[in-house]
Amino acid sequence: MAAEWYRRAAVQGNADAQSNLGLMFDTGKGVSRDFTQAVFWYRKAAEQGDAKAQYNLATMYSRGTGVPQNVEIALEWYRKAADNGNAEAQYNLGSLYVHGKAVTQDYKQAELWFRKAAVQGNADAQFNLGFMYFKGIGKQDDALASEWWLKAAKQGHAKSQKNLDVLFAKKS
Repeated sequence: MAAEWYRRAAVQGNADAQSNLGLMFDTGKGVSRDFTQAVFWYRKAAEQGDAKAQYNLATMYSRGTGVPQNVEIALEWYRKAADNGNAEAQYNLGSLYVHGKAVTQDYKQAELWFRKAAVQGNADAQFNLGFMYFKGIGKQDDALASEWWLKAAKQGHAKSQKNLDVLFAKKS
């Protein structure tokens, strides 16, 4: 039933409905799973500036789900979603810059995107930002590493909890 209402609104150009319909096709909730339809509706919403749809479309390209795998196109959509404030896209951009995948490896850019996602509460970004400070990737700062790992640990991020134990052991 929800799919029918979303479809009616999506056909009329409603970006939220398009994004939600894409998610339904992507996950198979309420409709038969259809990645091609998911991509179709994500793209419609993404082209209207819907950050979640931009992120989801990027992920489809990154994985090659419903479209041929293309990291460069994924990067374009991740960047649009990140510029529109999507924390998951910001985290993924940080990861791409750390590993030099589809971009030139750039730790300053990685730190910038991880920080944007971390400030929004993304635990993986908080963990990676802490890791960068702990290992001296960019700059070495145990206090900042501890601060970010603590934020992630409070969200149940197991690796951050473990790394805090290591950091505190190092100090004692």
